[in-house]
Amino acid sequence: MTRPLDPGTPERFRQRRRLDVLIPTRNRPAELAVTLSGLAAQEGVPGFGVVVSDQSDGEPAYAHPAAATMVRALRHRGHPVLLTRRLPRRGLAEHRSYLLAQSAADAVLCLDDDVWLEPGALSRLVTALDELGCGFVGNAVHGLSYADDVRPETHRHYEEWAGPPVPERIQPGTPEWHRASIHPAANLLHVTEKLNLAAGEWRAYKISWIGGCVLYDRAKLVDSGGFDFWERLPERHQGEDVAAQLAVLERHGGAGVLPSGAYHLESPTTVTERDVEAWEVVLSESSAEV
Repeated sequence: MTRPLDPGTPERFRQRRRLDVLIPTRNRPAELAVTLSGLAAQEGVPGFGVVVSDQSDGEPAYAHPAAATMVRALRHRGHPVLLTRRLPRRGLAEHRSYLLAQSAADAVLCLDDDVWLEPGALSRLVTALDELGCGFVGNAVHGLSYADDVRPETHRHYEEWAGPPVPERIQPGTPEWHRASIHPAANLLHVTEKLNLAAGEWRAYKISWIGGCVLYDRAKLVDSGGFDFWERLPERHQGEDVAAQLAVLERHGGAGVLPSGAYHLESPTTVTERDVEAWEVVLSESSAEV
C-alpha cells in the first residue's frame, strides 16, 4: 500500500530560486507520471522546483503510485515539489495564472502534463534563455508516431535568429503567423536532422508560438500581463498559451530552440470543450484599444 504523500505548502515552496516548473493536469495519472519522470532525470539545473496543480474529476493524478513515486524521486534529488488542487475549474488560462502565482522563481517552465523531456533538455533551455536575453524560449513537442511522415513543404517556415531575438508583433494571416506550421507532427525533428548539429550545439529560430514546453523569464511574463486575461474569457476556451506568448513576443521577443528534447505522449486530450480561442479575444481587445 502506498504511504500518504505530503503535498507541501505554498508558503514553504514559494522561494526565490533559478527555476520552477509549472504543470497543470486533469485526469491523466499515467501521463503525469511520465512527465515527472522526465523532470527527475534532468541534470545541470540544480534545485529547480515543481508545482503540480490538479483538476481531476476524481482523486488527483499525483495520488497514483507511479506519479507519487516520481514526486518522491524529485524531492530525493533536491527538488521542492508542491502538489495542489484548483477547483472548481475556471478554464485553462485561470489555471495557468494560478500556477504562476505559486512561483517566485526567476524563470518558469510551463510544461503540459503529456510531455516527456529527454535528459539535458532543461539545461539547454535555461542556457538559451540566459544567452538570448528574451522573454521566453521553447521546445516544440515531437510526435514520434509521425517520424516517417516527412513534410518538406513545412520546412520553409524554419528561420534562425542571426542574433538575439527582437520584439515582434505577430498577427494572424501574416507570413510570421505561419511559422507555427513547423511544429506539428515530427516536422521540427526532420529539420533538426538535416542540420546535423554537433553534440551540445543548439540553434534559436523564429516562432509565432510554441505549445507544450515554454520557459519564460518570469518578470517579463508578468510585465506582459501573464495570464491575467483569464477573467475576460468564458471557461470553455483554448489558446491561452498563444495569447500569453504573443504578448511577451511583442514586448520582449522569444525563440524556439532546437534540438527539442520535448516529446508528446500523443494521448487523447482532456480539453474537449473549446468554444473560444483565447488569443482571438485578446487580440481583438488590443485592436480595439489602438
